[in-house]
Amino acid sequence: MTNNTIIIGISGASASGKTLLAKTLIERVSASGNDDIGLICEDSYYHSQDHLSMEERVLVNYDSPKSKEFDLLCDHLEALIAGETVQIPQYDFVNHTRFTEYTEQAPKKVIIIEGILLFTHRRLRKLFDAKIYVDTALDFCFIRRLKRDVGERGRTMDSVINQYEDTVRPSFYKFIEPSKKHADVIIPGGGENQVAIDVLSTYVNKILD
Repeated sequence: MTNNTIIIGISGASASGKTLLAKTLIERVSASGNDDIGLICEDSYYHSQDHLSMEERVLVNYDSPKSKEFDLLCDHLEALIAGETVQIPQYDFVNHTRFTEYTEQAPKKVIIIEGILLFTHRRLRKLFDAKIYVDTALDFCFIRRLKRDVGERGRTMDSVINQYEDTVRPSFYKFIEPSKKHADVIIPGGGENQVAIDVLSTYVNKILD
């Protein structure tokens, strides 16, 4: 890794507040006049499932490390560190596969990545300069996930509850919570923890300055 790019990973349970933390941090840093910062979402790297029927896609465990194309994510991060622009895939949560469109990400001084399974992948962990774990009670996570998936991702309430019971909660205890041991910093409450945001924004601003 070069000294020109800092990679910050933010992980934690589904709907724990990772995205809010990342976006709030970027807004705070940008308000200070530093805009050399980018955000990548792990969700963009779900495997393409065009070869599966909708019935088969629904049965996939999306909270398992096998659901993500982590090697591609690592390749993209290494390219960004090398000063190259990458094409990030975009995921269609309604149809459970990738869109045909891509989003262009240019190199930045600071790249923040947020996702539930980031710390489960050894090659990916080695690319992070800082690893932050958002520790939020699962009942709050479930309520947030229910509101999000019904309101934004075209799911029914029953499908969200069934998925949570069948794969989301078991996978949290199997994959996500154990990965907390790799974190450098553990933050309760995610994007609503203003003290943590103050500390992190100071850290990022110091890097950018």
